[in-house]
Amino acid sequence: YVMYAPATDGELDAILKKGLAGNPLTGEEIEKYKYAALLFLGRQYAKRGWVMEIHYGALRGVNSRMLRRLGPDTGYDGIATRFCAEGIVRFLNELDRTGELPKTILYPLNANDNDVVNAAAGCFSGAAPGKVQAGAAWWFNDTKAGMIEQMTSFANIGVLGTFAGMLTDSRSFLSYTRHEYFRRILCGLIGTWVENGEYPDDEKTLGQIVEDICFNNTNRFFGFGC
Repeated sequence: YVMYAPATDGELDAILKKGLAGNPLTGEEIEKYKYAALLFLGRQYAKRGWVMEIHYGALRGVNSRMLRRLGPDTGYDGIATRFCAEGIVRFLNELDRTGELPKTILYPLNANDNDVVNAAAGCFSGAAPGKVQAGAAWWFNDTKAGMIEQMTSFANIGVLGTFAGMLTDSRSFLSYTRHEYFRRILCGLIGTWVENGEYPDDEKTLGQIVEDICFNNTNRFFGFGC
């Protein structure tokens, strides 16, 4: 989850020394150190023109017996329900108020956070279209229903045409097929809106929206220059 736990340099120095000495840290101390790390990284991303991507909401290793038997990342993770809207907006605001908020993509694992993230993203728009935005549905949600729900929330609260689209899983080359699946679902969703009279029946405009979401937006957002 994304926390809001500001700390002074003196506090952070004491926390680091305490941890290096082998002494157990409190939950509050851990959050303060993690938050400081997030702030530092966010500022460095902004300085270098990099995009900050935050995935949150995973509940890891919930079956302790199978975790001991097979180890982590073997299919025994779940979805967390911790609500962190306040932490997200305060974190983004702390970077924004000093002009150090980088382009940011937020990926909530809990689908109940879709509207929360889209609303928060809209509060920090900037020169780049969709400067802060919700990322594609992932993990348990990169299904047809999950993708439709995520894109519908994006379109309801933001501007779907600025969406950076689908991403791959760097650990699985088979995840590249996900892009084809995503594009079909995207076109089907937009086509349904057109048939219902909810989107303009303008093939040129619709084609541009689809092309942007599937390639152009990501190319511009990350500065790939392709």
